[in-house]
Amino acid sequence: MDLVLNFADYYFFTPYVYPASWPEDEPVRQIIGLLLVTNLGAAILYLFLGALSYYFIFDHNLMKHPQFLENQVRREIKYAMTSLPWISIPTVALFFAEVRGYSKLYDNVSESPLGWPGLIFSMISFLFFTDMCIYWIHRFLHHKLIYKNFHKPHHIWKIPTPFASHAFHPVDGFLQGLPYHIYPFLFPLHKVLYLILYVFVNIWTISIHDGDYRVPSLLEKVINGSAHHTDHHLFFEYNYGQYFTLWDRIGGSYRHPSALEGKGPRDAVRKLMAEGKLAKGTDSHADAGSSNGKATKHE
Repeated sequence: MDLVLNFADYYFFTPYVYPASWPEDEPVRQIIGLLLVTNLGAAILYLFLGALSYYFIFDHNLMKHPQFLENQVRREIKYAMTSLPWISIPTVALFFAEVRGYSKLYDNVSESPLGWPGLIFSMISFLFFTDMCIYWIHRFLHHKLIYKNFHKPHHIWKIPTPFASHAFHPVDGFLQGLPYHIYPFLFPLHKVLYLILYVFVNIWTISIHDGDYRVPSLLEKVINGSAHHTDHHLFFEYNYGQYFTLWDRIGGSYRHPSALEGKGPRDAVRKLMAEGKLAKGTDSHADAGSSNGKATKHE
């Protein structure tokens, strides 16, 4: 994160915001800068990537599903934008530790223990390490003593849109993001690759909420895509994984996606349309909502 902070210092903070007498490596200044950069960056990534997915990938007919909430998109965005600043506080503490040199992040490939093979391996290990950690954190958040206070708000969205991707309780959001920030304190990782993976994580999180259930047939049982994660929202105790289905299989929580069997939310909408219970076409109620748009409550 020091690359981003240095960029912000050079082009914005130093010439326009802070007095020249305030050193760029002063701890308080770094914390303030990280808070600003983290909050702005998170909001931009969420809104920009979410909007792209919502307008170009998300099937708006899903908004006609009986379990799609009234004003849901607006509520998802409001909840996410309210939570992100709180999530950023402990996140910035970890970024600050990185900037102060306590992590194993490095600048040049020559500093990698294994050179280029090490850099490639770190990318793969990052995905498998974080997927493993998120599986168990996510499953922990479903414990009956924890769920109601922290994870339940995310399960309000039974038929999620891309904007539901970051609509978490702050504690929930931070815990599920924690593995990404812990990794570079445990294993060597190139700073540029870290930023690329950070963006990728945001893209992936949005993608598993985008309602695009297509998965290459060879990867259906390996990759945890939108179809898998939609079933998690609908059936609660299945498909906790982030990228892969590996830990769901090990933990006995894997469920083959109903959408890939012709029984998913999109199929339900089509059936209701065919029965004349919903208006045909792509003109959905979107944020206007519907009187029967209530989520089912987990028993």
